[in-house]
Amino acid sequence: MDTGKLLDPDRPVGIHGYGAYVPKYRITNATINDVWDGASAPIDRKAVAGSDEDAVTIAIEAAGYAVDRAEIDPTDLRAIWTGSKCPPYDVKPTSTIVADAIGAGPDIQASDVEFASKAGTEAVQSAIGAVGSGMAGYAMAIGSDSAYGKPGDQTEYDAAAGGGAFVLGEADEDAVATIEGSYSYTTNTPDMWRRNDSKYPEHAHDFKDKPAFLNHVVTAAETLMDELGRTPADYDYAVIDHPDRKRLGRAAKKLGFEKEQLDPGFLSDEVGHARSGATLIGTAATLDGAAPGDRILWVSFGSGAGSDAFSLEVEAGIEAARERAPSVETFVDRGVEIDYATYARFSGEIEA
Repeated sequence: MDTGKLLDPDRPVGIHGYGAYVPKYRITNATINDVWDGASAPIDRKAVAGSDEDAVTIAIEAAGYAVDRAEIDPTDLRAIWTGSKCPPYDVKPTSTIVADAIGAGPDIQASDVEFASKAGTEAVQSAIGAVGSGMAGYAMAIGSDSAYGKPGDQTEYDAAAGGGAFVLGEADEDAVATIEGSYSYTTNTPDMWRRNDSKYPEHAHDFKDKPAFLNHVVTAAETLMDELGRTPADYDYAVIDHPDRKRLGRAAKKLGFEKEQLDPGFLSDEVGHARSGATLIGTAATLDGAAPGDRILWVSFGSGAGSDAFSLEVEAGIEAARERAPSVETFVDRGVEIDYATYARFSGEIEA
């Protein structure tokens, strides 16, 4: 039953192009654990940005692929928003660099978004608003991060690098998916934080699970489905934010989703959790294998805390679009394992 909680645009909005990028370097959970002898997170390995990569270069790669799939002139974009938890510049927007790199400027609105790990989907919500109001024919939303946790801390085991980008436009015959509805759920929950003068985030340990992650993800997903009159059985796939399979399993159990619905978007075992880019990569991977008529539930989470939820229906345009850029699987499968010393150098813990 629609109670007015959905973020309804004035006109239907669709995804016209999508792209993802994951750096090739990997460090295994076992390698990190050998150094710190800690309580490792339940994943196998995570993606690590190379010495010449960061959230900006990752965003540029993903954005280029999204434009390729959309088959538009980059100058048709009227806005670019980039969400990132750890951009390389404190005072210098990522979005202006991306716009210039892909040839989208200068007649474009560009801005960066911050909301922990859901900054990427905050950018998606902004793009829906711009296109849905008629202010933009096309807008791009990006989620990109090169995240590192404090050495020896639980977050070091899953904080990873990667990003995704989506070109949004009016829902028409060229769209690869229609956005049926979206919803945002936000509270002041202090589960994780980082002050300006601190290098690494602090977290409230177990408090960040049930009161933060589970509460927000489950509430956002259930509210969206209730507003649309849907149940988990109405969805072919679900992409739910997760740093590991255990946390994904707890959220899925509460919501009623089966493993088969989650598998295409479950990537943390192989590439870790790319923070602001995580669910954008998972949704891109799901679109890589989806068929016209399939429905996808997409839910993000950001500490502090909040969740964005989207309902997508895949359109016929997906068949041709997916062939115009590399699949997410291409990036996942190309991993090159590195040792902890190389990882520490890439992360800036050791200066070369």
